[in-house]
Parts: sequence; structure tokens; C-alpha cells
Amino acid sequence: MRDDELQVALRRHWEASDTNNFTEEHHIYRADAVLEYPQSGERIRGRDNIQASRAAQPNAKRFTVQRILGGGDLWISELVLAYDDQPSYVVSIMEFEGEKVVRETQYFGEPFAPGPSRTQWVE
Repeated sequence: MRDDELQVALRRHWEASDTNNFTEEHHIYRADAVLEYPQSGERIRGRDNIQASRAAQPNAKRFTVQRILGGGDLWISELVLAYDDQPSYVVSIMEFEGEKVVRETQYFGEPFAPGPSRTQWVE
């Protein structure tokens, strides 16, 4: 699959994630895909388990894609994920084999107040 086709597939994935379209959201994963959340130490194996874990999430969620970068088998999405209107900044690293994701790692960062020592350089 070409890079432009993978980018379209990723945009479709994040749009489906934003609208809770769990079937379309998980179409991008290979059946034996692995999802990792390093900060919590969780590893979820298999597309069906990844989908079930997300469907069980009780919070209302919204995804805003900031940008998608990558090429070949490695793609990075920068997102703002809001659970119940509380934003988290997310980096999703997806590794592809062919047209399907075989591994995804997601890192989450909470917002923080700007540092006063750098205010003169900040927009």
C-alpha cells in the first residue's frame, strides 16, 4: 500500500474513533495486532480485544487530529483526546505490515501550566 493510501486509512481510522464507529475504527488492525499503553503497563493482544476494550470505555471521548507523519511501515499521529471534555495530548505510533497495523503504542500527556522562565519566547 502506498503512503498516500495509508494516510487516508489513518484519517478514516481517527474519524471513526471520534464518532465511536467501533467497526470502522478497528478495520485498520490486523487480527493479531498488539496495542500498548506504556504509562499504564497495559498490553492488549488481538483486534477483537482492542475493540472490546475501547467499546467498554465509559467516558465520552472526542479525537482531534493535529497531524499525521510517517512513511512506509511507520506512522505517527499527534492527537488531542478529550475524555468527558478533559483533554490529553496523545502520540500514537503505528507499525504496519502491508495495509494493516500490527503494533500500536500510545503515549498520553496531561496539559500543564507554562513555565515562567520562558515566557519571553512563547507565543
